[in-house]
Amino acid sequence: MESLIENIQIYAANPLVLLAAFVAASFVMIWRLQAMESKGFEGTVLGTLIMPYCSGFANLVFAYVMSSSASNGGLVVENCIVNNATNLTLILGLSAIFCAPTVVQNVKARQKVKKSADFHRINRLNLLFTLIALFLFSGTLWALAKDGVLDFYDGLVLVGLFVFWQILHVFEILKDNIRKNKTFHWSIVLDLLLIAASAYGIYFAVDHLVGWVSKAEGQFLNFANLGWLSGVLMVLPNAFLAVYYARIGRQDIVLSSQIGDGHICIPMCIGLFSVFNPIQVPGFFQTGIFVILGAGVVHFLSVAFAGRVPRFMGVGLVGAYGLFLYQGIIQ
Repeated sequence: MESLIENIQIYAANPLVLLAAFVAASFVMIWRLQAMESKGFEGTVLGTLIMPYCSGFANLVFAYVMSSSASNGGLVVENCIVNNATNLTLILGLSAIFCAPTVVQNVKARQKVKKSADFHRINRLNLLFTLIALFLFSGTLWALAKDGVLDFYDGLVLVGLFVFWQILHVFEILKDNIRKNKTFHWSIVLDLLLIAASAYGIYFAVDHLVGWVSKAEGQFLNFANLGWLSGVLMVLPNAFLAVYYARIGRQDIVLSSQIGDGHICIPMCIGLFSVFNPIQVPGFFQTGIFVILGAGVVHFLSVAFAGRVPRFMGVGLVGAYGLFLYQGIIQ
């Protein structure tokens, strides 16, 4: 029995096993999340309110693990900036290149021209509203960080903004369900239990992966690059979401899920950490914020005027991500 436990502990400490556990837990979480779309959560509200907690849960866990030391605030900021920039440039850029339909999908909605047009306009307005929130959150963080430090009161402002944003969407769901005379299905409880189990699996994997990287001494695999490495790793659940919903023709959810995931990182993760520990803003912070805001402008104008991100814009977004990586970690 003791040898069996020792073998389990050895396998559990293997970084490849931890990566597999992280991916598997993310898949289960996203699987049950997708099922909730037919149980009272629909369209861009699903992508904005529910999905970010699942795809961005690893970032919250990372912030919690890093809170063991007040000096780790810079790593949390790096993790969040890299995660957001990757979502808005690389993931959505590749989505635009290989899957570039408009935000109008759903075969049932296309059965009638008027219904299709209404569906299109509502999704477009929801996406634009979500992008405005991106500008508000990132701009507020940039303004609060001008003195080089994010303290307790800065954290309260950031967390307060996030809570208010979520409350808006909760009321939106309740109003929509009243209009359509719908109620939440009881099986949502089972979905939430599976999501909770997956969340623990993500926590276990992230906690042990952080410990493994902290002890590594490679050129790139080391504690100094932990914020960048974790930020890229935690994009994987978002990539799964983008691939799945792009394949079924729901470009509206592809966009809203990637943009909404950024709301977990900025302002929630950074705000929560700074409430308990002051954060010294890292040197590349301003570059990262400008990349996020620039990508947000591209998406806003594309959705507002074309209803989608054109392929040539997708190429530009991927190129911008390459430049971001070069300046931030390679150079």
